[in-house]
Amino acid sequence: MSEFISTLSWPDAIGTLGTLIIAFAYFATQMRYLNSDDLMFPVVNLLGALLLIYSLSHNFNLASVLMEGFWIIISVVGIVQNLRARRSG
Repeated sequence: MSEFISTLSWPDAIGTLGTLIIAFAYFATQMRYLNSDDLMFPVVNLLGALLLIYSLSHNFNLASVLMEGFWIIISVVGIVQNLRARRSG
């Protein structure tokens, strides 16, 4: 396993971290550790998607870039909605 990790490029390692972050956010939501209405949920998803986009900028894959692009847009919309709700509430 350590040989495999040592052969990862930085973009692959960063993309893997992004994947783990997104999976953690989804898992935490399913386990009720994280509420999808909390600001942290879209922020964590945005971070994961940005890390994946960085990786994809070095190892391009159109389908994955589209998916992460939508993930970023949806996360930003969630952040904006959360911040607006805090201001009005």
